[in-house]
Amino acid sequence: MYRSHNCGELNASNINTEVTLAGWVQKSRDKGFMNWVDLRDRYGVTQLIFDEGRSDKSVFELAKTLGREFVIQVKGTVIEREAKNKNMLTGDIEILVTELNILNASLTPPFTIEDETDGGEDIRMKYRYLDIRRNPVKNNLLFRHKVAMEVRKYLSDLDFCEVETPYLIKSTPEGARDFVVPSRMNEGQFYALPQSPQTFKQLLMVGGMDKYFQIVKCFRDEDLRADRQPEFTQIDCEMAFVEQEDILNVFEGLTRHLLKEIKGIEVDKFPRITYDYAMKTYGNDKPDIRFGMEFGELNDFAQHKDFPVFNAAELVVGIAVSGAGNYTRKEIDGLIDWMKRPQVGASGMVYVKCNEDGTYKSSVDKFYDQKDLANWAKVTGAKASDMIFVVSGPAHKTRTQLSALRMELATRLGLRNPAEFAPLWVVDFPLLELDEESGRYHAMHHPFTSPKPEDMALLETDPGKVRANAYDMVLNGNEIGGGSIRIHDKATQQLMFKYLGFTPEEAKEQFGFLMDAFQFGAPPHGGLAFGLDRLVAILGGQETIRDFIAFPKNNSGRDVMIDAPSKIDDAQLKELHIKLV
Repeated sequence: MYRSHNCGELNASNINTEVTLAGWVQKSRDKGFMNWVDLRDRYGVTQLIFDEGRSDKSVFELAKTLGREFVIQVKGTVIEREAKNKNMLTGDIEILVTELNILNASLTPPFTIEDETDGGEDIRMKYRYLDIRRNPVKNNLLFRHKVAMEVRKYLSDLDFCEVETPYLIKSTPEGARDFVVPSRMNEGQFYALPQSPQTFKQLLMVGGMDKYFQIVKCFRDEDLRADRQPEFTQIDCEMAFVEQEDILNVFEGLTRHLLKEIKGIEVDKFPRITYDYAMKTYGNDKPDIRFGMEFGELNDFAQHKDFPVFNAAELVVGIAVSGAGNYTRKEIDGLIDWMKRPQVGASGMVYVKCNEDGTYKSSVDKFYDQKDLANWAKVTGAKASDMIFVVSGPAHKTRTQLSALRMELATRLGLRNPAEFAPLWVVDFPLLELDEESGRYHAMHHPFTSPKPEDMALLETDPGKVRANAYDMVLNGNEIGGGSIRIHDKATQQLMFKYLGFTPEEAKEQFGFLMDAFQFGAPPHGGLAFGLDRLVAILGGQETIRDFIAFPKNNSGRDVMIDAPSKIDDAQLKELHIKLV
């Protein structure tokens, strides 16, 4: 055996035991007559000692040649350490080495393999296999494994069955661009990598599997951000003979289970709010409810005065920021400039200071008296020493801008505590949303989402007001999962395709296989998919999913470690019947 123990398990109870260890050289300290080496593996670090007076001379001299990240095997005796290290699991002992075998030498690594490294992100991405040796990355991957195992345990105990679905499928419009794969055996035809296993999990319900889940890779060819990757992992689930309440209960239970088992936290409340309430109160459909700053709509108290900016606006809305009444003019101007950035796009912002004596000082004192500003404070919930920030304009755009400010202020004020968890459900999403450029409706979730039965008649008269039988799980201001009750009959699915602008021929070409299946006794069914990458990151106290993925892509979708994507040679192109132009 290369080792009898790992580098994290030996302690004082093992003193005088003969052991064999293997791992990487973390660092060495040569004192001339004595040499200490820290040996590291996945499980921890053990200190080795090479003593001129007690070690074999050849072993002692060989130890002096060891460099960082050399892979070595040692044999020796566990002895008590004179200078104990209470910060190490193995800090009470060290190994008096009697045999040393260099299994593989190492070049000097391009950055230090330590918790606090001197390597920037780009160099660590290039040498990701070295970065994984560092505790922060290694522990993130072990944490991800723990979460995935708890998911499998919870769902399996509820009689869910894990079923694999294909990666080489048909290209279908699901909202993002597909990654396509040319078929060598079918000239001029292409597979697509799945954006989700959506149609397959519905077909599994038609097949009678009843409760399905899969921890599965999904692929979307879209612009990237810190919390997006071109390939990502879903906890994908589907259930037959269920209504919305059944699904919400199951996945509230899963979330409770994960918070308890992974974080030791009991969460009782899962508030449920409608999409309309979320947008009006927080300005987005994935609100962070760990803090307040709820929106106050001010049209009734800010319009019909002499301030033309507000009078011309579809919406005037504000938030109260607790304790911000002492902001300096420089700080306020900085926030206004932040709002004017292209990423937010506000044309300006009004502020109101709520003074300790009950009076108000605003940037629009010329147009509004103390009574007006007191009404603003009442609507936004502002108290003495608070600050009110107000923006105006088109309703949706203005809410989005104020939402961005709300989240920025919460971050600056330390209100987004990563150790606090506040889940909620957002329900009653619109079924369709209008693309103003094309004038066509698109499915807000996907084309297989069922309308609320009571809204079906509105499909003919007012499609934009039809509510979907859909729901999202939100955790700490991040959508961690979403799903819906599905359409399960051919006639309703055909009607949905019609309102999405598909001709009957297009619908049959793209989704004929699914509509055919619906004619063979498809049960009522629905499901939900959690984003595993994002869920793990939030449970780990972070919001960047890249740190919890073993081999992530950069913001350009490149794997800089293996240099992918890359060109392929002419022979391959010819075999695939592809010509580059």
